[in-house]
Amino acid sequence: MSTSLLILFSVVEAALLIAVLALALIRIRARLLGVAGLLTRLAELVGSVEGNLRLIAPTVPRVNAPLRDIVGALPSIAAMAETVADG
Repeated sequence: MSTSLLILFSVVEAALLIAVLALALIRIRARLLGVAGLLTRLAELVGSVEGNLRLIAPTVPRVNAPLRDIVGALPSIAAMAETVADG
């Protein structure tokens, strides 16, 4: 093979490599843009949940107090239920 043909093949190979790398980068960019869109939507949803939690935060202690009483009573209720079940 002549030197000029080898040079031509080298240039074509380099051009093909650049084209493949460019195509890969374009596809990666498209995927990253898709992920960015999903993350933006996720951030909006998390912000919405956070806003709702701020609204209910003051009522949580009032709800939890009776629940603590119920949890405290459960062992004795379970013992009574076991006694009734054993007959």
